[in-house]
Amino acid sequence: MLRLKRRREFLRIAAEGRKWVTPGLILQALRRDRAAPASGPEAGLRVGYTVSRKVGSAVQRNRARRRLRAAAERVMPRHAADDQDFVLIGRVATLKRPFTALVGDLETALRKLGAYHD
Repeated sequence: MLRLKRRREFLRIAAEGRKWVTPGLILQALRRDRAAPASGPEAGLRVGYTVSRKVGSAVQRNRARRRLRAAAERVMPRHAADDQDFVLIGRVATLKRPFTALVGDLETALRKLGAYHD
């Protein structure tokens, strides 16, 4: 999985993409342009992670981000569509939600956005 790191990528996905809200996270998805090259840095699954100050201190935000990354590493390579960019947004519940429920939230969000495949 490639990481989204630039602010403009996050803003583009937020403005043009679709989102689904679950108790443990928010997932935003945007299908990439099919005219883009199928190789190079634009190819493959791309995921970005963000957690706002509403979640808590820097320690809590980093913990939430690590939990999101772990859930994404478990679900995304097998079940997420390769032609889309994703942004996972942490919520206050991300910190205390059982990990299996967090993984279930991510799978549900992928299904609802039409980006899930077996």
